[in-house]
Amino acid sequence: MPLSSLKVLELNEFLKGQGKLPLVEDLCERELNNPEGIELELRVGRVEKIVSGSFLGVKDRNSPETELIGDIKTDGNKKILMRSGDYFLVETIEKINCPAEKVKYDENFLEGYLMPNIFPRTSLQRSGISLHCSTTNPKYSGPLVFGLKNNSEYDFSFELGTRMFKLIFEPVIGEIGRAYSGQHQGGRITSQGKVEEQN
Repeated sequence: MPLSSLKVLELNEFLKGQGKLPLVEDLCERELNNPEGIELELRVGRVEKIVSGSFLGVKDRNSPETELIGDIKTDGNKKILMRSGDYFLVETIEKINCPAEKVKYDENFLEGYLMPNIFPRTSLQRSGISLHCSTTNPKYSGPLVFGLKNNSEYDFSFELGTRMFKLIFEPVIGEIGRAYSGQHQGGRITSQGKVEEQN
């Protein structure tokens, strides 16, 4: 049962009033004042390209080295070109704060953990671009990082700061074993080839 965009904005204010972090920070004016439909839309703020191999083992792993393609903080609304077959790692401008504890999200329901689900804007799929993402667990805080792949035979261009992803929060039924404590806390994109023990 997804929470509407207005409910998420309401919870943002409620959580801030309780001295807690809001569910999502740094939304653009459109999403804060006039969101469309049930979701909030997130913008792309940083783009990196994989430039080395990586490894995922039973105990250890290393994620690949990357090369910066563009960062809105230094490049403004730079146009990014994705050629056919390109795969980029992209980071949102917005920061997500998944509460480590259950939240009373509605007076008619019990408290629950809240989990963000991400979907692509249909403009991406209409251009042959696929979005690769995973779950985000309670206690994660930071921007979200996704993969974008150009599956089309044609080039695709976009600007930094563009709304590209749809965010919906949903309550989780039941308890969890433990909250997130992984190495990507805070939005780290990659270990840049450094071998590390998995958490």
